[in-house]
Amino acid sequence: MRVLLIGANGYLGRFVADRLLADPAVQLTALGRGDDADVRFDLASGSPGALTRFLDAVHPGVVVNCAGATRGGARELTRHNTVAVATVCEAMRRSRCAARLVQIGCGAEYGPSQPGSSTAEDAVPRPGGPYGVSKLAATELVLGSGLDAVVLRVFSPAGPGTPAGSPLGRLAEAMRRAMQSGDGELKLAGLGAQRDFVDVRDVARAVHAASLSAAQGVINIGSGRAVRLRDAAAVLARVAGYGGALHELDGPPGQLRATIGHPRSEPDHAGPVAYPYPDGCGSWQQADVRTARDRLGWRPRINLEESLADIWMEAACRI
Repeated sequence: MRVLLIGANGYLGRFVADRLLADPAVQLTALGRGDDADVRFDLASGSPGALTRFLDAVHPGVVVNCAGATRGGARELTRHNTVAVATVCEAMRRSRCAARLVQIGCGAEYGPSQPGSSTAEDAVPRPGGPYGVSKLAATELVLGSGLDAVVLRVFSPAGPGTPAGSPLGRLAEAMRRAMQSGDGELKLAGLGAQRDFVDVRDVARAVHAASLSAAQGVINIGSGRAVRLRDAAAVLARVAGYGGALHELDGPPGQLRATIGHPRSEPDHAGPVAYPYPDGCGSWQQADVRTARDRLGWRPRINLEESLADIWMEAACRI
């Protein structure tokens, strides 16, 4: 099976590439903007015609699109998450290769959900920010393309390679700095948010399974369990061996509530701060992952503690 992987150098793409390369039946070609891609091509500015010519030359059986942007303004997010996918869909429609498309979507397409609920694929998407809007538009393009396609809506990926600017990445960096400076108290914000964390290696397994399956439509990829960021911070502190107190910034600056550790005597103490989730999904997200189990034969294998240990290992090595 020849697979064309778009975005192989990204956070998810690197692990998808590793997973696909481990399958001896897969011949992998990487397309991206980096110098180490097999073929350099910018989806946000490249033409569908140029991509069609490449598809006809390589003739892949599966195209996996892991490319996209998570940060930036609405215009930049639209270019990289929506226009880019329109280019992929149009090129594949024109191509003679009749490839299957595996598109990486995200849980932010759903937007906020009712605390305690599990979001299934038939939920009406109501994204709460430009990132979710741009990814939802991409999903609609894929679903309306007429292609043999599946969209994997990945919830909150975690594990090795987690970007330092992500919520868990910022949390690990704040803890590293606190330990480095000997600060016995760490101030954190937004710890009340609850997210469905799924290890990036489990996401790669899901992509591999989707590439081999005939499943179409939208499939959620998550752990099926919401975890409060406050609890993730406590696990990270245990993994890191951080013996200080963790305190939550709750509300306006200066209003401080101790959540883990010993009570504070000086609420205005200045210390490292990590900030809340910017994904527009409110206080709660939890995936219903039964479709992934039933249609892909996929279940998450790696627990959050292992994911956090890998995040901490990388943060601790950062100078």
